[in-house]
Formats: sequence, C-alpha cells, structure tokens
Amino acid sequence: MRAWIAFVAGLLFGLGLSLGGMTQPAVVLGFLDIFGAWDPRLVFVMAGAVLTTAVGYRLLLRRPRPLLVERFQWPVSRRIDARLVGGAALFGIGWGIAGYCPGPALASLGAGAPALLVLVACMIAGWWLAARLLPPAGGH
Repeated sequence: MRAWIAFVAGLLFGLGLSLGGMTQPAVVLGFLDIFGAWDPRLVFVMAGAVLTTAVGYRLLLRRPRPLLVERFQWPVSRRIDARLVGGAALFGIGWGIAGYCPGPALASLGAGAPALLVLVACMIAGWWLAARLLPPAGGH
C-alpha cells in the first residue's frame, strides 16, 4: 500500500513539475536570471507550492501521527551553520548551472537526454560521497 501511495504521489509531483515548467532548464534558468532577461513564470509555481504546503502542514499538524508510518520525523536541528549554508550554496550553484534541481531532474529522466543522465549520475554520486564523508546532519 505504501509503495502505491508513494508511486501516485511521485506521479503527481512529476506531473506538477512538468506542467509548471520546472522540467525545462531554459524556464528555470530564465527565472534565476534576475539581473538579465528574467522570466517570472515560476513565481506562480512557487506561490502554489507555498500555499499548498501551508495548508497541508496545517492539516497535518492536527493529526496525532502520519497515515502510513508510526511517527512524524521532523528535523531536530535549528542551527544555521556552515554545513547548512555550504550545502545550500552548492545546491544553488548546481541548480543554476544545470537548470535542474533533483526533483525535476528525476522527473525528466524519461526524456532520455544523455546530459540529463550524466547529471543524475553525478547527483547520486554526490549524495553517496556526502553520506560517506560527512557525519549525519544534526548529529552531535
């Protein structure tokens, strides 16, 4: 059951990313180019995501526990440290270079573009390296 719900949620997420233009690097790079030829279309995608998240969290926090697992898994650390800032900077640089963040990159894999396959392989290699070289996030 959990796998089917994850499958349907993934399909909806990928469909939303595709309809919103997040799977088109030119649209994303146009949005990120705020000092050049800025393309504001993704503002609506982000506003929709923020609104959906705000309503979803309101509803979620009324529940004693999630539907499919025993307990919520919230982040425990509230620190803004060099690791968080460095990770966010690397994420943003990668997004700005490629025009894809991880969700849209995975959602676009069906296109079979060789450059996209290399990007996803490198993204997975980066996750693998970080998991082996860095202590767990929020660890003490």
